[in-house]
Amino acid sequence: MASNQSVPWVGAWRVLRNPRIWVGPSIIVGLLAFLLSMLYMGGILDPRGDLRKLPIAVVDADRGAGDGTPSLGARITAAIAASPGGAVSWKRLDEAAARRDLASGKLYGAILVPADFTASVAALNAPAPDPPAPTRPAILVLTNPGVGSLASSLATSIAQQAVHGASLQLGATLSASAPTGPDTAAGRLLRADPIAAVVTVGHGIGPRTGLGLTAFYYTLLLVLAGFLGGNIIGNMVDVALGYVASEIGPWRTERPLVHITRTHTLAVKCTMSAVLSVLTATLIMVATVGILDMDAAHLPLLWIFSVCATTAVGIGVQAINAAFGGIGQLVSMFVFIVLALPSSGATIPLQALPPFYRVLSVFEPMRQLSDGVRAILYFDARADAGLTRAWIGIGFGIVAGLVFGFAMTTYYDRRQLHRIPPKTE
Repeated sequence: MASNQSVPWVGAWRVLRNPRIWVGPSIIVGLLAFLLSMLYMGGILDPRGDLRKLPIAVVDADRGAGDGTPSLGARITAAIAASPGGAVSWKRLDEAAARRDLASGKLYGAILVPADFTASVAALNAPAPDPPAPTRPAILVLTNPGVGSLASSLATSIAQQAVHGASLQLGATLSASAPTGPDTAAGRLLRADPIAAVVTVGHGIGPRTGLGLTAFYYTLLLVLAGFLGGNIIGNMVDVALGYVASEIGPWRTERPLVHITRTHTLAVKCTMSAVLSVLTATLIMVATVGILDMDAAHLPLLWIFSVCATTAVGIGVQAINAAFGGIGQLVSMFVFIVLALPSSGATIPLQALPPFYRVLSVFEPMRQLSDGVRAILYFDARADAGLTRAWIGIGFGIVAGLVFGFAMTTYYDRRQLHRIPPKTE
C-alpha cells in the first residue's frame, strides 16, 4: 500500500520525548511484573510452613504376640494419629482401604505396622544362648509418587519423623526393662531406638513419568494449546475478515472488510477452536506418547479428554477476547496461565499452598484439568481420583464461556457497538 506523502514523517526521538507514550506501557508492564512476582513466588516460598492437612494413612496390621499381650501396633498408631498439629490429616484405616485410597490419589502416603511387629519387638529381650546379630523391627512407610514428587516427598518425610518419634518412645520403655537374655552394647543401642522405617512404594507409576510430573506438563500443553490456539485463531479470523491488517516482515496487507456482527464472529472463532482442538490434542499425543514414549494408559480416554480440555480453554479465550477487546489477551492470560499455574496443585500440593491459592484452586481450570490427566495417567482413570471433577469442570467451562461470550456480543450488537473498520472512506 502506497504511503501518503502529504503527511510529514516523524522521528523516533520526537515520539520518545512525548511523556504520554510512556504512561500506558509503564503502568501495564510494571504492574504485570509485580503481579507475576507476587503470584508465582508467593506460592512456593515455604511449603512446610503453609502445610495444612496433608492426608497420610496410619494402618495397624499387627496381630500381636499371640500370648494375649496387647498389640504394640495399636498403641503406636493411636499415638501417631493423636499427635498435635494441623500440618497432617492422619487417617486411621485398614490396609485394604489405605491401598485403595493410595491407588486413587486420596492419600499422599501411609504408615503400615506389619502383622509381626509385636512379636519382633518382643524378640529383642528374648533369651538366646548365642545372641544373633540384632535385627530391628520394621514399620513400612508407603509412598505415592503419582501425587507428585514434592507431595510424596513431604508425606514420606513426615511419616519417617512420626515413626522415629514412636521408636524413641518405645525405646524408652524397652530400655527401662531388663533383658531376659545376655545384654550387650549392641542390644542396648537397638533397644534405645528399635524401629526401622522402611520406605517402599505404596502405589507405583511407570518409569517414564517424570517422577510424577508428566501429568502437570501434559496439562500445561493442553492449556497452552487452547490459549495460544485461541489467540492465533482469533487474530487470523480478524485478518481474514478485514478488521486487522496482516504484517509479515515489511509486507503489510489489508483484506476487504466483511460486514459481520460480533456474535457471528464469535461463533466462527469458537467453532474453529473446537474443530482445531482435535488436531492439537492429536499432535500432543503423537509427540508425547508416540515419539517420546511417555508412559500412558487409557489412550482413547486420554485423547477425548485432551480434545475437550483444549476446546474448553479455547472457547474461554474467545469469549474473554470478544468481551474485553484489545486487553482480552491479557485478561485471558491471567485466567488461564498466571493464576492457574500456582494454584493447580500439580507441582506443589494444595495442602502446602497459602490459603489464597487454595481458594483459587476451587475454580481455576488448570487444577481441574491436572486432576483429570493425573487420574488417567497414574490412577487407572478412576472417577474418584479426580476424573469426575475434571469432566464437570470442562463442561462448566464450555457452558460458561459460551454463555458469557455470546451474552456480551449480543449486548454489543443490540447497542449497535459494531467493530470499527480500520479505515473508512
